[in-house]
Amino acid sequence: MTKTGGLQPDWKAILESHDRIRARIHRTPVLTSRSLNALAGAQLFFKCENLQKTGSFKIRGATNAIFSLADEEARRGVVTHSSGNHAAAVACAAGWRGIPASIVMPANAPKVKCRAVESYGGRITFCEPNVTSRAETAARVQAETGAVMVHPYDDDRIIAGQSTAAKELMEDVADLQAVLSPVSGGGLLSGTCLGSKGTRTDVRVYGCEPERADDAYRSLKSGKLQVLETSDTIADGLRASLAPRTFALLRQLVDGILLVSEAEIVSTMRLVWERMKIVIEPSSAVALAPLLRQNGLAELGFDAGSNPRIGIILSGGNVELNW
Repeated sequence: MTKTGGLQPDWKAILESHDRIRARIHRTPVLTSRSLNALAGAQLFFKCENLQKTGSFKIRGATNAIFSLADEEARRGVVTHSSGNHAAAVACAAGWRGIPASIVMPANAPKVKCRAVESYGGRITFCEPNVTSRAETAARVQAETGAVMVHPYDDDRIIAGQSTAAKELMEDVADLQAVLSPVSGGGLLSGTCLGSKGTRTDVRVYGCEPERADDAYRSLKSGKLQVLETSDTIADGLRASLAPRTFALLRQLVDGILLVSEAEIVSTMRLVWERMKIVIEPSSAVALAPLLRQNGLAELGFDAGSNPRIGIILSGGNVELNW
């Protein structure tokens, strides 16, 4: 191992996590698209976590965390707060373990994600759509139920589980030069850094973030953790802010944060639907959008015409389709 050595979770924890969850999750496919390659001027490899169980990468971390619990802890049940994908993943993994799951969700969470949570047996408590209300409501539910908190990203077990997506990508595609991942609370991006750089030290990892939810960009630029209380970005899965744990990891490992506009998110999402014939949610589109604009490769430090090999984490596919 390498520059990831000494960080938590370490490589041993990541390997143990993968062993713990691999029988319960999909090893999602890596897809390519000639037309998107031509638009980006790069060889793109899409890790399709939109095809994962529960429709997102979140089942990796939730499964690792819940199946890491001692029996005595598990009997108390679990509680979490989430705008949707982590909520569904916790409810699903809790069902696999046969324990109750209490889920705090913002009142403006997409209905498709609320229905998913309920279908997996999760008990929803709604809160105001801001960071403080989510945390306070979850703390109240935890006090009432005695359940164990499974935080969406501020947890080494969650980060270790999320790292397995990038680990699989690096195993399945040789000689990747960069990997792009969405960033919200930082669990996926921290895991992407650990899973990528733990496999190949010189791979570059970039986080991609909506301009309307740019706390990670501002945090890393200022060197001080910035908290975004609310956001109205269409990428509803990216409205959380970094935690001290994920901020510390990203300060050491990430190569940069790229911001994208709401218009870029929507146009990229539609483009993937049209060209690749797969459904992705806005949060997934954020990871491709920077490569589709003029000078996109230059933002990553690549020369025009260099045709670099770039991995992209398509984080989920849970989107409300109303026609």
